[in-house]
Amino acid sequence: MSVVSQSPASVPAGRALPRDCTFLPEDWRLLARNWYPVALGRELGNGPLGVTLLDAPLVLYRAGEAIVVADNLCPHRGVPLSMGKGDGRTIACAYHGFVFGAEGRCRHVPANPDNNIPPRLHLRTYPAVERYGLIWTCLDPEGEPAIPPMPHWDEAAFQRITCPWIDIAGFAGRQVEGFIDVAHFAFVHTETFADPNNAVVPPYMPTPTPTGFEAEYRSSVGNYPIGVSDRGRSGFEWLRHFRVHVPFTATLEIHFPDEGRLVIMNAASPVSARKTRMFAPICRNVDRDLPVEDVYAFNRRVFEEDRAIVEAQKPENLPLDPALEAHVMADRSSIAYRRALRARGFSRFFTA
Repeated sequence: MSVVSQSPASVPAGRALPRDCTFLPEDWRLLARNWYPVALGRELGNGPLGVTLLDAPLVLYRAGEAIVVADNLCPHRGVPLSMGKGDGRTIACAYHGFVFGAEGRCRHVPANPDNNIPPRLHLRTYPAVERYGLIWTCLDPEGEPAIPPMPHWDEAAFQRITCPWIDIAGFAGRQVEGFIDVAHFAFVHTETFADPNNAVVPPYMPTPTPTGFEAEYRSSVGNYPIGVSDRGRSGFEWLRHFRVHVPFTATLEIHFPDEGRLVIMNAASPVSARKTRMFAPICRNVDRDLPVEDVYAFNRRVFEEDRAIVEAQKPENLPLDPALEAHVMADRSSIAYRRALRARGFSRFFTA
């Protein structure tokens, strides 16, 4: 894990909720304590990059070797700093050219270059960690960075791939629940990898962990794209090992023939209660001869199939009261996920 910028002391305790916050206040404050990815590392060049997390507009910029995450608002006259320019060491506001550098400190006021710079001109910043090819941050950090682990990422035998993100017009909890759902393959993913005639979900049992839960699911449903017949093995029992890190991150480790492994992280970053930016780093020790662009394309097709379902679900939020939706035995992971969220104090997630 590489901590490239961290100044949690600059985040005042009990900060005000973002303007037009879509979450219930108590849920927002719980969510703000967690770490989320907000951008691909390769997206951030010399200039500023505007993103949104939990309804809070943020700006990212490079200050030499460090990455700065700050409120996307110039403290002088309230113009988004993402409209400005950068040189890889500083950024300058588009309105009056105020220059900001490492740790969000204002370094230059062009209109009054010889005057002392008031402390109120320094930016409110948040910690930044670059991991799995993603830039992670936390709006209300406590202690050391709690970036969810990803199996095999640091092992030399594994190829590391950071796929482009996907925006979903839906709630992060619904998206994560869809990722860990094993009963939808035969109905949603029949154009990519699943078999419409193989819908039975064998028994499985989630196991609680300190950060959420794990579940191992075995079946004959393969993981190669439909039409690929030269890479699988007839009669092979596929093991899918899910690890859920609440609130909105999960990894899926798929066991291939001959000790092959493919790990997909589903990191759902809540832009708002109604929009999710889904990041999907992948590592694998199989099919390393295939072009990375093919991985991007196949991953996109699979998640586009899921996106159509998530965007259509009602209610839009994830009902945490078990009596509000019906359940079957195949839903054990979904039930475990909702139970883990309730155990951490979440309620309904958003206001309307």
